[in-house]
Amino acid sequence: MDLPIVSAIKDRYEFLPQQMQVAARWLLDHPTEVALLSMREQARRARVPPATLTRLAKRLGFDGFDRLKEIFADSIRDRPVSFAGHAKKTLPPPDLGSDGVLIGDTIKALHGHLSEFANPAVIGALAAAADFMVKSRSIFCIGVRSSFPVAHLMHYVGSLLGSPTMLVDGIGGTANDALRSIGSRDVLLAVSVSPYSRYTMQVAEFAVSRGAKLVALTDSELSPIAKLSEIVIRVRTEMPSVFHTMTPAFAAVECLVELIAAKRGSRALDALAANEAHLAAFDTYVLQRPRMR
Repeated sequence: MDLPIVSAIKDRYEFLPQQMQVAARWLLDHPTEVALLSMREQARRARVPPATLTRLAKRLGFDGFDRLKEIFADSIRDRPVSFAGHAKKTLPPPDLGSDGVLIGDTIKALHGHLSEFANPAVIGALAAAADFMVKSRSIFCIGVRSSFPVAHLMHYVGSLLGSPTMLVDGIGGTANDALRSIGSRDVLLAVSVSPYSRYTMQVAEFAVSRGAKLVALTDSELSPIAKLSEIVIRVRTEMPSVFHTMTPAFAAVECLVELIAAKRGSRALDALAANEAHLAAFDTYVLQRPRMR
């Protein structure tokens, strides 16, 4: 969302009491729900007392929460019909069994999360990040624990396209060694979702101190890493189960590499062809794909 109220929340976030920080994060991470749900339901989902939302609204200069809610409602009225709304109409109802309900709820949540990639602001962030990466000397990729596979995917597929990627993975305790050369001509893609990794933050801070451009793939505009970043690509992670999902983060990387491939053009095709020839020389796969021409 590109609204004055969003900037106001970001500017004041660090100075808010803890409960208000939780509420403020809810507002920025769930703008559609803010516009559509009652204050009591929002408080329940944000896990704060309803009075906290009222106090936050007043801290932001409003008479009460209803006026703050109206601003969020106004911002979504002109949006095109979302894929999420379409998905609710087209997805078949889950079976009556508990397994079917759980799977149905999971798929519905993923549809909603992935639909946000059609938002012009997200498209713009992805395109800007791809521009940085195409023009960079090196693309460093960092992500730990559940974020590691996402960072690895960016490194692996990016390298297939001929992009100079480097994975900060710490094999043999050498993680910091990979950062020796990072500088102003480089990009760091940092993948970090709640609870945020301290080491990823340390790498991001070091990269920024060396002049590198930081692209954050994270779950909130108020995440610690977002404050350091030139570009924030926000991905939703909440699910009906106890585990968060990394599927939207994978989708974001896949969008990035598609954009990079398009921007690199014939250079990407040449790199893919050379890579396939190399793999074929080592008889890597049981079934070989046709050679690229």
